[in-house]
Amino acid sequence: MSQRFAEKLNVDDADVGGIGGTLAGNPLSIAAMKATLQNVLTQEFYDKAIQLQEKFTEGVESVIKEFELPWIVKRLGNRSEYWFRPKPPKNGGEAFAAIDHELDRYMHLFALNRGILMTPFHNMALISPEITPANVDYHTKVFREAVQSLFG
Repeated sequence: MSQRFAEKLNVDDADVGGIGGTLAGNPLSIAAMKATLQNVLTQEFYDKAIQLQEKFTEGVESVIKEFELPWIVKRLGNRSEYWFRPKPPKNGGEAFAAIDHELDRYMHLFALNRGILMTPFHNMALISPEITPANVDYHTKVFREAVQSLFG
């Protein structure tokens, strides 16, 4: 029985983040969304988050440059995502073709084992209201260690 199950298991669908569905529509989730929109996602939050996200992006870019990797990092507001390719994808097909499941999983688990939870289905960071400059610096340190472990 376990062999039949293992044959149908798709490792690429593994969730390393422990998060359920994106839009879990139960009453508690809806109340939490309402409170977040009214009290957390304010202009003050975005001003702080975007400044920290710029620092995050600069940190990742510095490691990519140091190791001369054909990778990029893209930022939009308080979201950054690094890609294991030299240019941004132009469409969904290019984005899909750029996925390196083993490298993604390695980078996520390397970070997770050091207390950093990245968005589980991308190499994306969304800055929360509780992030500090020290947290951003810690991510840069861990990202560098992960890259160094791969490329020496």
